[in-house]
Amino acid sequence: MTERITVDLRAADNLTGLFLVPRDVKDAPEVVRCLGRIFAAASPPRRAAGGIPLSEGQTRVILGGANGLNVRPDIDALRFLENRTRARGAFAGQLEQLGKIKRRGPGYAQSLVADSAGLGTLDPHQVINVAAMTMPDGFGLCVFDEQGAGKTVTFIYAFDLLVSRDEADRALIVAPKSMVPEWPRDMRRFRGDLYKCAVVSGTAREKKNALMSDAEVLVTNFETAVSIEKEIRALMRACPGRFVIAVDESFFIKSLDAQRTRALRRLREWCDRGFVLCGTPAPNTAQDLVQQFNFADFGIAFEGVEVPDDREEATPIVQRVIEDRGLYVRHLKRDVLPDLPAKRFQRLLVPMEAAQRRLYGQALNEYVSDLEAATEETFRRDLTSFFARRSALLQLCSNPGAVAEGYKGTPAKLTALDSLIDSIVAERGEKVVIWSFYTGTISEIVSRYQRYGAVRYDGQVNDVTVRREAVRRFQEDESSMVFVGNPAAAGAGLTLHRARYAVYESFSNQAAHYLQSLDRIHRRGQTRDVEYFVLLCDDSLEIQEYERLVSKERAAQSLLGDRVAEAVSRATFLEDARAAAALLDREH
Repeated sequence: MTERITVDLRAADNLTGLFLVPRDVKDAPEVVRCLGRIFAAASPPRRAAGGIPLSEGQTRVILGGANGLNVRPDIDALRFLENRTRARGAFAGQLEQLGKIKRRGPGYAQSLVADSAGLGTLDPHQVINVAAMTMPDGFGLCVFDEQGAGKTVTFIYAFDLLVSRDEADRALIVAPKSMVPEWPRDMRRFRGDLYKCAVVSGTAREKKNALMSDAEVLVTNFETAVSIEKEIRALMRACPGRFVIAVDESFFIKSLDAQRTRALRRLREWCDRGFVLCGTPAPNTAQDLVQQFNFADFGIAFEGVEVPDDREEATPIVQRVIEDRGLYVRHLKRDVLPDLPAKRFQRLLVPMEAAQRRLYGQALNEYVSDLEAATEETFRRDLTSFFARRSALLQLCSNPGAVAEGYKGTPAKLTALDSLIDSIVAERGEKVVIWSFYTGTISEIVSRYQRYGAVRYDGQVNDVTVRREAVRRFQEDESSMVFVGNPAAAGAGLTLHRARYAVYESFSNQAAHYLQSLDRIHRRGQTRDVEYFVLLCDDSLEIQEYERLVSKERAAQSLLGDRVAEAVSRATFLEDARAAAALLDREH
């Protein structure tokens, strides 16, 4: 009798499948031939860099034995199979039940969670969410409620209900750094001292102590989750099936190539339920949604679906999948918080200061000339350089001093800001949030408005305590009238509703930053209409850049089926009036 070849069965690093890896590399050709005999009716597996890839069906066949292979599955591979078997068996029922909850509304949802301790605290749409998150045989859900609709409290009471039903013991929450301190605070606010929370951060020893503590709720940031993934996974393996995982602001796990996404997917394998929480899950492209759904449902909804790289081609495909097979809930503020005040937008076109305009014009002409001279090949080769030069043009619109040595003028936007801030703060006595993307500009703005108690919140402020104090001062201290932040650092999770005015001095090309920042002042607790001023240098690239952000916002809303009223703005009123005037002229 021929001795069987020993092979290891492992899960792929990105959890897209399983691999057979011969213990002796010289056995690989014979393993492939053996698999060819076993799966003669189908295309035999072929060797790849990580081993020999297998489908789930093929894996189950070879695990049955009597095939000439001595298969040694590792614990992660077995967990991979177990999760997908469980999810596949429950998927249709989950879709059906979720549909019922959405159609029948809060009354039906309340009957499903009558044993929840949060019924007197939760809004009707949050009861729907908790019912959806705690469905029997459930394994995951995407909670895509709009910013400010209360996703945090939804998760807290869903976890609480799972614990009371003896379906979970512990939770891991992964969030952006700025939001990590808010989770323990909200846990205490809504559930008192019922659960012990530990923030996994700091030195290696402090992180280890937090993990080894008896805390039921562990909160950490994306970077730490990646750096100590093995330690967290070991903790989860010690109590399989008793962890729940939630990823806050889940648009951060949009790419399977990213180390962050892969690490979180591997952790998710050891949690019976996985949730993603995000109000702007597809800020740039439809493809952004795919990995978020894969995280929640183990890849079931998008299984076998080829999503094109082209954005326009991908959109209808992704939209059809999430409409037909997506396990998600989404509520808009205008529907669930009908008393929330309106928001208005005003674009202010600012003529550049003379020296600023000369620098911008010179840089733009050189940029155009080089683009015209480039071939497609040289353009692709120098793409990074062209992006950097485009970014420099936008920075010239903000503050030339950061990119043009010797510039001594006052940037046009700072002059415009002086007028706006004096009007809002000095004359009306109102607080104001100023958003800027550039570190140098933020420094100048903070210095410029010290007389109004300006506080700063951006990447230069690393200390979480200092950041938290900046928010507290702005929200509670009447001497602090101006909050200056970078949406990349402060755009998510913060509540700044003491202000009803926000000014955009500049912005990044990331729609998520912009969309998140809009809701810092327009959220639960705001009692007055809010107004946004967007400063754009006239006759500049900034105008097209801002239009691109707005178009991304509309595309994301359409993808998720949002029915959103057009924001009130001077531009939309003027466009309508001009169209009416044109019709009137034609009639005469």
